[in-house]
Amino acid sequence: MDLVELVITVCAIAAPMNCHEDHLQFTWHGSLQQCAMGAPPYIAQWIGEHPKWSAVRWRCEYPHSGDKADNGSTL
Repeated sequence: MDLVELVITVCAIAAPMNCHEDHLQFTWHGSLQQCAMGAPPYIAQWIGEHPKWSAVRWRCEYPHSGDKADNGSTL
């Protein structure tokens, strides 16, 4: 069991230049690349709970590590 962090870059719908990163930590049993590819349901849940924000990019990384896997696209 590995703890992984999903880092979502979100921008305010009313002010698209107002962006920040939000961090979600959870247990993941695959690679960072698999995490990035499997992230959309977690992102959809976050957006459902924060309807004034739009996800524009995301990546997975191990907490306190330089290892990252970026999905390379935007929503």
